[in-house]
Amino acid sequence: MNAKFNLTPVTLLIIAILSSVWSCDEKTTVAETAECDLTYFDYSNSEDQFTGGINMIPITTPNGIFKVWTKRVGNNPKIKVLLLHGGPGGTHEFFECFDGYFPKEGIEYVYYDQLDSYYSDQPNDSTLWTTEHFVEEVEQVRKALNMNNDNFYLLGQSWGGILAMEYALKYQENLKGLIISNMMASIPAYEKYAEEVLGPQLPKEVYSEIKAMEAKNDFANPRYAELVTEYYYTEHVLRMPLDQWPESVNRAMKHLNPNIYIAMQGYSEFGVTGDASLKGWDVSQRLKEIKVPSLMIGATYDTMDPEYMEWMSEEVQNGTFLLCPNGSHFSQYDDQKNYFEGVIQFIKDVNNESQKSNSNN
Repeated sequence: MNAKFNLTPVTLLIIAILSSVWSCDEKTTVAETAECDLTYFDYSNSEDQFTGGINMIPITTPNGIFKVWTKRVGNNPKIKVLLLHGGPGGTHEFFECFDGYFPKEGIEYVYYDQLDSYYSDQPNDSTLWTTEHFVEEVEQVRKALNMNNDNFYLLGQSWGGILAMEYALKYQENLKGLIISNMMASIPAYEKYAEEVLGPQLPKEVYSEIKAMEAKNDFANPRYAELVTEYYYTEHVLRMPLDQWPESVNRAMKHLNPNIYIAMQGYSEFGVTGDASLKGWDVSQRLKEIKVPSLMIGATYDTMDPEYMEWMSEEVQNGTFLLCPNGSHFSQYDDQKNYFEGVIQFIKDVNNESQKSNSNN
C-alpha cells in the first residue's frame, strides 16, 4: 500500500493529454488537443485578463459615446460566437446556460448587453432605440473584439434574431456563420400565428379575458400579467412550472428594461402593439439575399411558428433547420439536448467546411 510510482515526464504528458480530450474537436490532433485545452481558459497576456474577460466597449452614436458590457469566455481563434439577447432591453443572462455546453467543445463565445440593457450604459435615449442603431452597435462591437469572416458567428435569439437578420443583410461579408434562434422574419406573420394558432389554444375564458383587457389597453392590470404568465409563458416561453424556472432566467426577467421593451415591442404578448417601432417589421422577402451559412432554430411549442422557421432555412442560400421538439421560446433551456447538439454540430460543420476550402485553395 506504500508503493511509490515514479512517473516519467513522458508519462505525465500522456496523462495530461488524455485527460484533456474533452475540450477539442474530434478531428484535432493529440498535440493540438493538449494546446487548445491548456489555452482555452488562459487569459494571460490578454487585454481583458484583469477583468476576467469583461470589456466595456465604447459605442459611437449621433448623441455621444456610450459603453456596452461584454464578457469573453474561452479562446478559439477560429470560432467566436457573439450572443445577441432578446427583449428588446433584455440581458445576456438569458444565455448563461451556454456555460454548460460551449466550453466542453472549445467554442469561444461573448456575452453582450446591448445599449440601455442592464449591465451597459443606460442613456435612456429613445432616438437610439431602432434596428438601424443596434446593427451599427453590433458592427462596432465586432470590430472591437477583432472578429471577422474567418471566425465570427452571430447567434441571435428572439429580438436578437431580428437584429442578427438585419446585421446579416447589411454586413454578411463579416460573418462566418449565422444562427437565428426562435425568431420569424416577419412581425405580421408572427402576430397571425399568435392570434390564429396559439391564442385559441388557451382556455376559452382565459383568452377572452386577455383579449378584453388588450382591447381596453388595460395592460397595467395585474390580472393581465397573471393570466399571461400562468397560461401562456409556461406553455410557449419556458415549458417549466414557474417555481422551477432557472435562476438566470428569473434574473434576466428582473433586469429587463421596460422602457425600451415597450417602445419597440409594446405591451402585448400576442404581437407588437400601438406605435412600437417594430410594428410591421418584415424582411421575409430579403432572406434570399443571405449567402452565409445559416441555422434557423424552431421549437414545437414556441411563440414563433416552427414551420415558418423551416421555410426561412429554405429561403436563405445556405440554410439548415433545427427543430427542438420539446422546446418553446427559450428552447436553450427546455430542450437543451436538441438545441445544443444542433447548434454545436452546425458550428463544427461550418468550421470544418471552411478548413477544407482553405486547404483546397
